Amino acid sequence: MKSLLKLAVACAMLLTTSTVMADDAPATGTSATPAQNPVPADSTGTPNKNAAPNEPGEALPQSQSDHDEQPAVASPQLPSGGLVSQAGVGGVVGYGRAGVLELGGSAGFQFATDYRSMNFSPTIGWFLADNLELSAITSVANIKTGDNSATVWSGLLEPSYHLPFNRSIFGFLGLGVGASYVSKLGTGLALAPRLGMNLLVGRSGVLTPSISYQYTSQDAMTSDNITLVAVSSSTRFNVGYTAMW
Repeated sequence: MKSLLKLAVACAMLLTTSTVMADDAPATGTSATPAQNPVPADSTGTPNKNAAPNEPGEALPQSQSDHDEQPAVASPQLPSGGLVSQAGVGGVVGYGRAGVLELGGSAGFQFATDYRSMNFSPTIGWFLADNLELSAITSVANIKTGDNSATVWSGLLEPSYHLPFNRSIFGFLGLGVGASYVSKLGTGLALAPRLGMNLLVGRSGVLTPSISYQYTSQDAMTSDNITLVAVSSSTRFNVGYTAMW
């Protein structure tokens, strides 16, 4: 009789120990350290989001590596042939990428009392690297003050950097360097810093409002054969439209 009682007590103790061990295991297949709460059976939300922080002096989990690859970055390498095709919406190349070509022009005018200025500037630009464009700009401007008028012809080569704010709005800063011809004064050096924005419209259109300051110098001869330098400057507000190719 005593043997049967001892056997029953031993079985009860074994069942109690098994139950405690089962309760200490995580509810799911994930592991848990003694300092972590087991991951709940409900997999919604963030596991252990409200768990207590680590105790002072407790070792942090060891770092692990899953061998991720390095993400792609912009490259100054040009595409085959130096130009891309079908840039813009519907294509695989966005504005500002190396190889993108844009063609178009801009126009501007100013009116004031006894003053009038009008200009037109055809433009061709090519991105030789990501966000770095080289543009050729020709311009003809007619300026009239009172009864006097002059026509200014200029050709500029302008490097410019285009900073993307998002996929359809860019800011840019450029510096045009070239030559200009002013009637009755001749040919001289022309410098034209330019600041503006590129606003992408439609599939491949680019609307470009800008402000530029053109500095022009020409040689002028006096009656005593003394060479003087005539300097002129003007501020221009232009709105341009180009198309990507």
